[in-house]
Amino acid sequence: MWDYTEKVKDHFFNPRNVGTVEDPDGTGEVGSLACGDALTLTFKLDENKKIQDAKFKTFGCASAIASSSALTEIVKGMTLEEAEKVTNQDIANFLGGLPEQKMHCSVMGREALLAAIDNYKTGKTGEKKLEGRVVCTCFGVTESEIERAIIENNLTTVDQVTHYTKAGGGCGGCHDDIEEIIIRVRGSMKTGNKQIVKRPEKLTTVQRIKLIEETLEREVRPQLQKDGGDIELIDVDGMRVIVALRGMCAQCKVAEFTLRDVVESKLREFVAEDIIVEEEKADECIS
Repeated sequence: MWDYTEKVKDHFFNPRNVGTVEDPDGTGEVGSLACGDALTLTFKLDENKKIQDAKFKTFGCASAIASSSALTEIVKGMTLEEAEKVTNQDIANFLGGLPEQKMHCSVMGREALLAAIDNYKTGKTGEKKLEGRVVCTCFGVTESEIERAIIENNLTTVDQVTHYTKAGGGCGGCHDDIEEIIIRVRGSMKTGNKQIVKRPEKLTTVQRIKLIEETLEREVRPQLQKDGGDIELIDVDGMRVIVALRGMCAQCKVAEFTLRDVVESKLREFVAEDIIVEEEKADECIS
């Protein structure tokens, strides 16, 4: 018997927002009946582009139902930019925690949310596209997904990776591969090697924006802050990334060098090689 919190039990026995939003602005479908869990998330925006309503349909266990219910409650009232930043840990924390063996349910909720937002922005629908080498053929989990789960959730064992991604939960034939990935990623994290986050071959619009944000936060901002500066992401238009330099960087005579050799260089390394970085044009300089 799983040790569920009272809030998990409440959202399982009394799930909120079950169903499908009428004429939704975004729809996200993840998982499959063959894998044991499937989730469809729909949302509707109000006139201010905030999530006015969100509903779900899921086939799965108590944790899957509770996580989906919690997710719809969390994102209501959020802008899409705010919703994109919701993590699987946010869902678990909202429920007062989930058994580690059931954390993949919160991950599934996050994936459905990102898929729904991507559907709204691009109009594209369909099954999850596998990007990169497939490590677990039983559940279709890729190497990049496992790497991301290890980094974001500080995972250290094969069992933990299975709990968070389902990889290795079928025939078990990929356990050695997963162990090798853990050793490599954990070793890179300890030595500070930034190559643990490899540049993906393909990204959805939502994934690209999120990776740009993460790269600026991890690779660029710390360098600028050392010299009293900072950076703000203003907009992403295809492969054009518009940023604004802040603090001392905004007044620096080598700002053009910073944009090209620091910001653009890092984004090309970790996001896409054809990214172009431009500085926001403003009448006044903010220090």
